[in-house]
Amino acid sequence: MTRPPRHTVTPFSRDYRRPPRWHLGPPSKPPRGPVRWWHRIADPRFYLRAVIVICGLALVAMPMVADGTLAALRPIAIADGTCRVLHVVDGDTADIWCPATGMERARLAGFDAPELFSPNCFAELVAAQKAKWALRVMLFTEADLQMQRRGQDQYGRRLVTLWVGPDLLSKRMIASGHGREYGGGKRGTWC
Repeated sequence: MTRPPRHTVTPFSRDYRRPPRWHLGPPSKPPRGPVRWWHRIADPRFYLRAVIVICGLALVAMPMVADGTLAALRPIAIADGTCRVLHVVDGDTADIWCPATGMERARLAGFDAPELFSPNCFAELVAAQKAKWALRVMLFTEADLQMQRRGQDQYGRRLVTLWVGPDLLSKRMIASGHGREYGGGKRGTWC
């Protein structure tokens, strides 16, 4: 028995006889002509996109501008010259640059601030952001900054004692509520 050619066989399915479940109407027509600029401005999605882009840029640019201004305008006196704070990492850590030693990560001694990169809860993350900005403000508003290097901590960061005016930075951070006394050992929780 010979088979009929393949193009003459009609496939069978029960779905061929059923009407479509959803009738969505005729396909929509594309808009005529190019979209004019006043149509874009009248669209609220334009403003929502603009707000999202501006906020995203502000979240990236604002800390960079603050750290750059701090590095340019506020030198820190040290025994063998002056150093600069290039970047505030969190409430108790900063990247500093000194002519004698180059760039190094410094752990500000005498207090403990909330952890920004490994928080235990959302409240600690919020407190860490506040402590980071409080440290920036304290370093920026005081003209007389002095620093003394000590050893290194267990993570290889340089231990630094910093004076802001006549006071220790650690005392100011503790008094403002952005830090706790810390001399080493087990840290408390911020949650």
